[in-house]
Amino acid sequence: MKARDDLDPRRYSAARPPALLLGGLNLTRALGLAGIPVVVASSDAHSAAFASRYCAAALRLPRLEDHGTAVLECLLRAGERLAGGLGRRVPLFYANDDWQQLVQRHRAELSRHYALLLNDPEVAEAVIDKDLFQPLAVRRGLPIPRSLDREALQGFGRPVLVKPRSKCAWDVSPVHVRLFGSQGKARIFKDGPSLLADPAAQELLDALLIQEYVDGGDRDLWSFHGFSDESSRLLDWFIGRKIRTRPALTGSSSYLELAHDKDLAALGREIAAALPMKGIFKIDLKRDRRLGCFRVLEVNARYNLWHYLGAANGVNLPRTAYEYLVHGKRPAAAGRYRATYRWIYLRQDWHAYRGLAARGELGFGGWLWSLAAAPKVCQLFAWSDPLPFLGQLRHFVRSRLPRFGAVLRRWLSTAS
Repeated sequence: MKARDDLDPRRYSAARPPALLLGGLNLTRALGLAGIPVVVASSDAHSAAFASRYCAAALRLPRLEDHGTAVLECLLRAGERLAGGLGRRVPLFYANDDWQQLVQRHRAELSRHYALLLNDPEVAEAVIDKDLFQPLAVRRGLPIPRSLDREALQGFGRPVLVKPRSKCAWDVSPVHVRLFGSQGKARIFKDGPSLLADPAAQELLDALLIQEYVDGGDRDLWSFHGFSDESSRLLDWFIGRKIRTRPALTGSSSYLELAHDKDLAALGREIAAALPMKGIFKIDLKRDRRLGCFRVLEVNARYNLWHYLGAANGVNLPRTAYEYLVHGKRPAAAGRYRATYRWIYLRQDWHAYRGLAARGELGFGGWLWSLAAAPKVCQLFAWSDPLPFLGQLRHFVRSRLPRFGAVLRRWLSTAS
């Protein structure tokens, strides 16, 4: 892979400064499709985004440890060099909760060099900490699932859902590893007493957010995505819908589509105004089959993989954010997009299909038909940007060669 770690500001134009991205390939492509130069910042030396044709420069970061002190210093140095050389701040995009928390905590230092549009502290903290979000949502009148404590669980006869209280580093948390078996982002119990009878749940109870389960399948999982200005006026938006997740109901996305729904469009705008939201955001909702209405699951204030799918369908929220942060421009029209392309992570979707097939919910022919139903953008592969796929394939093969060699040597020794 060609090294591209030159942050020399003379490579860029003050009229079109680069965006510094704390994120991966999907966001790199969304920005690149808008003609925005991207400086990809990552602690992963093998990040596929480094190989993208849209990666103008690579910034290698330390691991996000020690409360991000080393990472913060690295970002400040990069920002000082770029902003100082260009005579203006450069936009900073962040794609997960850990990066979001770092940016929120150090917004004063980072905003000296980076163009940011962040939520007010109350909302900024609540969209990261689920304990804070629950009471904020109640105060704002949002349609959220009921929260349950130990006493309420004892007599609760319907399914309950549990998830970690903290969004940050959730994938390495004891809840994820011990209670979820390193699968999914949450777990469903058939009722309150079943949860209380689970030894692991009992031990981790203080680390859990417990809610009544919202009835429905993966295709009942929707999201409203938007970007709002400093006065919480919505500049542009789109609606997304999940097709499959791995594992079903509680896992990560494997197959996605954009969709149109007038009721959800109105609700999404109401929720964004009620909180209120500023900058980028995503509202996760589920259509409750039992009650026939949408329920708010959570709200995120960061960029995400959906933006690549949005860009392919004519609504590029990272471009909206960039043009507003850099030039103060607003899109001429909001909420206009197609639902032509779907997004797929094929390896994950294969596993999602296998899980559904094991329960008799989806046959192989049905899975293939769903894949053929629409043109796609992929998690990794793109004809117009093939190097990330080829680089990851090479890394996969090279990482497996020592194991293959050991197996081959053992086979040869027994064969002789």
